[in-house]
Amino acid sequence: MKVLHVIPSISPAMGGPTQVVLNLVKSLREYGVDAEIVTTNDNGVNLLDVPLNERIEYEKVPVWFLPRFSPPLKEYIFSTAITQWLWQNIRNYDILDHHYLFSYASTCSAAIARSQNIPYTVRTMGQLAPWALAQSRLKKQIYTFLIERNNLNRAAAIHCTSNGEAEDVRNFGIKTPTVTLPLGVNPPIYWQHAKQKLCEIYGISIDAPIVLFLSRLHYKKRPDLLIQSLGKLAEANYQFHLILAGSGESDYLAYLENLVSSLGLANRTTFPGFVVGQDKEIMLQGSDIFVLPSFSENFGIAVAEALAYGLPVILTPDIQIAPEIADAKAGLVVTGEIEPLANAIAQLLTYPEQRQNLGENGKNLVKSRYSWSAIASPLTDVYRSIIEKKTLPKTITFS
Repeated sequence: MKVLHVIPSISPAMGGPTQVVLNLVKSLREYGVDAEIVTTNDNGVNLLDVPLNERIEYEKVPVWFLPRFSPPLKEYIFSTAITQWLWQNIRNYDILDHHYLFSYASTCSAAIARSQNIPYTVRTMGQLAPWALAQSRLKKQIYTFLIERNNLNRAAAIHCTSNGEAEDVRNFGIKTPTVTLPLGVNPPIYWQHAKQKLCEIYGISIDAPIVLFLSRLHYKKRPDLLIQSLGKLAEANYQFHLILAGSGESDYLAYLENLVSSLGLANRTTFPGFVVGQDKEIMLQGSDIFVLPSFSENFGIAVAEALAYGLPVILTPDIQIAPEIADAKAGLVVTGEIEPLANAIAQLLTYPEQRQNLGENGKNLVKSRYSWSAIASPLTDVYRSIIEKKTLPKTITFS
């Protein structure tokens, strides 16, 4: 079985989607599936320094990088080179797996696949959630009418990561079978004295509980709401230190820094930028509470990573794995408003035993639900059924 994953970019700056496709392909290959990735050399405003037009090992998986048309058109990421490559190579694969909607690579690949009778699946990645569809609404409505609805309706299956995402697909009027299967996270790597190391790196008092936000610094993720909530707690003399880890556009970063200063939080807030590798592992292990008050997430890979390290999480219902986390008693789910969020953080700051209990429940949830090795097997079965032209049920849910 040869499977090609098509994604417009695997730039590290893309965050979760990049981690997902790399880890998913790696786990499929470990399971015995001949899986590869085709993408562009997009890296935001820059380009990745990688060999082009050849199959290379990148982050331990085989990837074909094709040149992106410059300048980039945000997430659309146009590339004539990927069009030509797909026309020439698509028949070498039994099935395609598309990541992203409203982007050139997946749109082009779907059209070529249909013309050459190659089946394909689609990961919608939360892009059919009401909040996501409301962004650039008119452009998406036009694109949907001309292209995307047809792409989705003619897919062999749509991979959803939560029941909420599957509902969004149906509410969008798509009749294609949905396969609900969560994503995975890598097993945590532990470092001795992580809290002490984290505090030494960033000059944080060892006695201060650390509140961690680890995601893109983007208005969708609402780090500003977190800052405002902590401003309330600072007025009430709660002790904490906030780490806002992630990259973002310069204007939005300036807005967040100004907000931090205006609320008197400058001395208890750190902006480390984009963190990876050992720095990220120490940050996850050394923090005390993880908060993501996002407007919309189909899964929230950063949330699952925090759970893996035993961090209690606070999140909004708009993160679609929130019901699973609430059921597992692994975190607190609150409405996306200042007062409820501040109250939830205050609760966990006040009761360390509750933090520990939630953290242990989170680790157990990850082990049972969010392991890449457990995900590769059912996804391979779905691929095989499609390749063998078996009729899929309208709804498949793996628990």
